[in-house]
Amino acid sequence: MNAHSPSYLARGRTDAADRLIEADELIAGLQRSCGGEIPGVLAIPALLERVRQARIAGTRLGGSIEALGGEGIVRAWVEVFPHTAGDPGCSIGIADWQVSAATRDDDRQAGARHLEIERGVAELWARLDSEQRVLAAEARAPDLAELARKMEQNAGRRWSDSVELPGVVHEQPIHWRLLDGASVRVPGSSREWTATLVPLGAPEPGQSGFELYLSSDAPLSDVARRSDVETPKAPARHLIGQNLSPVLRQPIARIIANAETIRTRLAGPLAEEYSNYAADIASAGQHLLALIEDLSDLEVVEADDFTTAPDEIDLGDVARRAAGILAVRAKERDIELVAPPAGSKAPAVAEFRRVLQILLNLVGNAIRYSPEGSEVRLELSGAEDRARVSVIDQGAGLSAEEQARVFEKFERLGRSGDGGSGLGLYISRRLARAMGGDLTVRSEPGKGATFRLDLPPNPKS
Repeated sequence: MNAHSPSYLARGRTDAADRLIEADELIAGLQRSCGGEIPGVLAIPALLERVRQARIAGTRLGGSIEALGGEGIVRAWVEVFPHTAGDPGCSIGIADWQVSAATRDDDRQAGARHLEIERGVAELWARLDSEQRVLAAEARAPDLAELARKMEQNAGRRWSDSVELPGVVHEQPIHWRLLDGASVRVPGSSREWTATLVPLGAPEPGQSGFELYLSSDAPLSDVARRSDVETPKAPARHLIGQNLSPVLRQPIARIIANAETIRTRLAGPLAEEYSNYAADIASAGQHLLALIEDLSDLEVVEADDFTTAPDEIDLGDVARRAAGILAVRAKERDIELVAPPAGSKAPAVAEFRRVLQILLNLVGNAIRYSPEGSEVRLELSGAEDRARVSVIDQGAGLSAEEQARVFEKFERLGRSGDGGSGLGLYISRRLARAMGGDLTVRSEPGKGATFRLDLPPNPKS
């Protein structure tokens, strides 16, 4: 078969610079819908890649391409024939052409994925009440440390009192929707920041307060890392948490965010192999970021002066938040994630952020190691001396010996290749006990596992 076979649905021709100089209407229409012209450089990414490969290799290439056309996603079989040395362009033949509706994550999935990315790249976290007053704050970047301290010292005041909001001229209190996505300037930081406000509670968003995240597109500069005041050199065992973690987190998180955008085709259709490459990049980045976070948390929980900030919380609310954050991940593995019913409560006294961290670890593990098509449940219970939330999976289960080792440092129970550090459960138990509670497991081989987080109950409820 040659490039002029009558079996082709459409034909085209490119020159030595990969410019499309002739094309039948199918190819020409797709070229225009992708923003190109005739003559003009091929604007169809997958087709351009095929043409370049054939031209450089000097041999015929065939394969499928995928592109976003005016009517939806176009999937076609293309064959490319390089010309002779005297005519260094290529001939293109389209042998199959199918159009289907463009599909993307629905609004809920896209929103959950966006929020998960924002949590990853954020360099300041704060918990706010329903009036946007600060309850707790923590910075992950040195140039936000002073802001976090100021917020903690001024607990009970609105978070916006501690920053500058260029372009926001409304009088206090400012509605949270006007601040979600707003530009923020932080005294003492040369970077520009963006605020993300996550409303908690239903049916009225924000009735149970908010989570605040500050993130920046700019990397932490050497200027931002320097301090005007000489501080004692950090002990070697704090190298990750105090020195490396703030510098590494932001660029790695951005790599993950960009790879996820490519993988989910939010920027447009992409050949399957390239989507898989992006998935590998995102997965590797997530493993690296998780390791950095685990090592940083390990330094924190093993410090002699480590304490938590107890608050009045509802384990039901935190459990539903954890399930919402990991809903997309569960759906990707065809696992049903069952959260406590709306309105069910388990009042406790503990630090909200640390409890959420524990549940994200427990639920994430359950999703990772449960078989596809199974169920992961979060259940509440309580007694006079405790408030409890249990994470129940239908995985392979643990033997008595494995249950005795599962909370040990760097213990991975023989697993390999999953990128885990073996620190998550060790850190989670340390956190639970620091809050006056405990983290335990009950399991049998072949019957799944139940991880139980017990915390001091709220005597006022």
